[in-house]
Amino acid sequence: MDYGFTIAAYAVATVLFVLSLGGLSGQESAKRAIWYGIAGMTVAVVAMMVGPGSGLWALSLVLIAIGGVVGWQLATRVQMTQMPELVAIMHSLVGLAAVFVGFNAHLEIGRVAHAFALEGLPFPQPEGPMTMQAYELWLGLTDFAAIIGKKIAVEVTILRIELMIGIWIGAVTFTGSVVAYGKLAGRIGSTPVQLPGGHMLNAGAAILSLVFAGLYLAFADSGFMAVFSLLMLTALALFIGYHLIMGIGGADMPVVVSMLNSYSGWAAAAIGFSLGNELLIVVGALVGSSGAILSYIMCKAMNRSFISVILGGWGGTSGPQLAVEGEQIAIDAGGVASALNDADSVVIVPGYGMAVAQAQQSVSELTRKLRAKGKSVRFAIHPVAGRLPGHMNVLLAEAKVPYDIVLEMDEINEDFPSTDVVIVIGSNDIVNPAAQDDPNSPIAGMPVLEVWKAKQVFVSKRGQGTGYSGIENPLFYKDNTRMFYGDAKASVDQLLPLIE
Repeated sequence: MDYGFTIAAYAVATVLFVLSLGGLSGQESAKRAIWYGIAGMTVAVVAMMVGPGSGLWALSLVLIAIGGVVGWQLATRVQMTQMPELVAIMHSLVGLAAVFVGFNAHLEIGRVAHAFALEGLPFPQPEGPMTMQAYELWLGLTDFAAIIGKKIAVEVTILRIELMIGIWIGAVTFTGSVVAYGKLAGRIGSTPVQLPGGHMLNAGAAILSLVFAGLYLAFADSGFMAVFSLLMLTALALFIGYHLIMGIGGADMPVVVSMLNSYSGWAAAAIGFSLGNELLIVVGALVGSSGAILSYIMCKAMNRSFISVILGGWGGTSGPQLAVEGEQIAIDAGGVASALNDADSVVIVPGYGMAVAQAQQSVSELTRKLRAKGKSVRFAIHPVAGRLPGHMNVLLAEAKVPYDIVLEMDEINEDFPSTDVVIVIGSNDIVNPAAQDDPNSPIAGMPVLEVWKAKQVFVSKRGQGTGYSGIENPLFYKDNTRMFYGDAKASVDQLLPLIE
């Protein structure tokens, strides 16, 4: 009866998770989709608490309460600019959980084997019905041990393969996510860094991982050798996760975030296989596949090789980059406001600088005032704007910017030649003409917003630095571009009273 309830609850939770993922594809349905996800997770937790193998209620409730408090604090305190690194560090927890579950599964296999050995019974169980003595011993086992106790040799081997996969993926996800968090939070430099012989080290670590996986299966019952093999497998995976993400530059960090999301999903699926939990398998597969698809879409938007990015930039560009000539010409708020008052069509390109300055509300007010004067105002969103997929869309939705004037790159790029004014707020790579003009640029071939084709371009920027990715932008030196220096929010606030 309990098992039937659990299966039914898992089915309901799965449907809710699918609805949640589907709803996140659109801004208008995103809020509803989040509630679907919350409801699905609530159903899943309740089913776990009352279903087969339930126990340790007091400890479970304490842990749920602690997790709930921490989650609530993070949700209320973390700024939207910190959301990318928050997502990255959360992925690391999933990876770490997969490692712990894998080691626990190994220990449980050993504990069950020891219990059978004390009674002089074979383990794993031979094929066919269990003997009465083995059945009586099995009845004394609980939870995960009871699942292991009735497995035959092939099933135990499969379980060991599953736990190794879970440990390996989890360890890669853990260190990779920690490094991604450090890069996104500015605690680690965004420049790609690899040890000498970088790619060969990664390949060697992957080959050694296979060697120790084979040793684990060969000596799984030997105690010390099995644990040593698992520890070495874990250490190699931790190194691979660290070294892979350290070798990826700042321009590719949005892809890294979605890629680690995929890794965490596959780690969760591996946990599900190890524990025999169908819902974890399904949810992990949903997260893993959706993260992989999103990573592919973003790589396509950047004209980057998915394999190249996840291998830490294998290939890359070579040769000197084109020198940037000219100078950056500054303009004050009065000059920008005058151009806006005379313009009929305006396009605003938001970037991470807008998020840092928390300027979205001011930008929304500027949009409202310009539209009230009968001007055409639209937003141009690049697929990798910000440091998280959909980062800019969320900020604009938060500021109540109408959905119908927020357009994707493919929808608006051909309109720039007929646009009077473009305002770029805190963006660099996504409006960089070097992507088209310089074959040696780190972003060569990446589709970008062709804002330089507009009649006038104003770039709101703190200073003359190259920004997070460290790539110089020739746009800032073009004849039709003026630099509107200063904090993005303060700069836009200066414009508001000047819009007549």
